Amino acid sequence: MSDALSRLEAVIAERRSADPSTSYVAKLNARGVAKIAQKVGEEATETVIAALTGDRQELVGEAADLLFHLLVLLGAKDVALAEVLAELDRREGTSGIAEKAARKTD
Repeated sequence: MSDALSRLEAVIAERRSADPSTSYVAKLNARGVAKIAQKVGEEATETVIAALTGDRQELVGEAADLLFHLLVLLGAKDVALAEVLAELDRREGTSGIAEKAARKTD
């Protein structure tokens, strides 16, 4: 499953330094991390809306857009997909409630 994401990560890395007039990834990167983060937020909102009001295919499309923009953001911050996957592996088998409680610094 992560093969497609790994391939997409590689394509995004290649296109970051392309001409912004010919590459959407390069254009996003030229506009900076704040703009990329904004796009992630927009796509997350569209995914939520599709989950609540759209059909299955709309949700699939919005989820794909969200993953794409998240990978663009991770790349812009030099965070490898492998690091995120390793964190998910680390959390495997841990209750979400217990994991969240362990993060609290109160």
